[in-house]
Amino acid sequence: MTDRPPSSRQLTLDLTTPPAHARSDFLPAEANRAALQALDRPQDWPSGRMLLIGPEGAGKTHLAAFWAAENGARRISASALRPDAADMLATEGGAVVVEDADHAGFAAGAEQALFHLWNLSGPRDCLLLLTARRPPRDWGLVLPDLRSRMDAMPQVHLGPPDESLLAAVLVKLFADRQLAVPAGLIDWLALHMDRDLGLARRLVAAMDDAAMSQKGPVTRRIAAELLDKLSEADA
Repeated sequence: MTDRPPSSRQLTLDLTTPPAHARSDFLPAEANRAALQALDRPQDWPSGRMLLIGPEGAGKTHLAAFWAAENGARRISASALRPDAADMLATEGGAVVVEDADHAGFAAGAEQALFHLWNLSGPRDCLLLLTARRPPRDWGLVLPDLRSRMDAMPQVHLGPPDESLLAAVLVKLFADRQLAVPAGLIDWLALHMDRDLGLARRLVAAMDDAAMSQKGPVTRRIAAELLDKLSEADA
């Protein structure tokens, strides 16, 4: 009995280039100006702590990535936090980034770890940057002492993108995936889609998948069909 040949699906390789997260790849705009300025001046953060809030795809991960690189910070997701790791993370004169802090309320041990990080960061002169999609009141926190500290934490927000930023982000997303697009498509998308960077990220990924499965180029027809489908799913 001979082995069946692998399906075309099995032969598909993910050749996507990892997203470029250097400062030089970041796209400054009015929507992120305040956040960028705040992260560039950690010496002005009250007690060395800052909470960065923004919707999906707004640039929190990108900002946190190059801020961590420039400040020698350790990065960890809130869902991976454990109480016994706080002492190792909050080093004297160091820096820590906790991403998706709004997930701390749903991960075992994460609340206690975040509470310990808060308490250790100040005395140890350790910078603490948190990122989240929502304000602390919506994190589902159980520990009242942690909730009060998160509520009191200084915040900076990423605003919704304008049309020019949305277009620039689409250019970057296509470039990250090494996808060639027809002339005028990006301007068309920026004009017809919601100004939602999370939607832009999902749309480009879906267009990449569609082009690979059809073994053809990205077209406006594919873009329009997928935009309608994703917009209906988000409604």
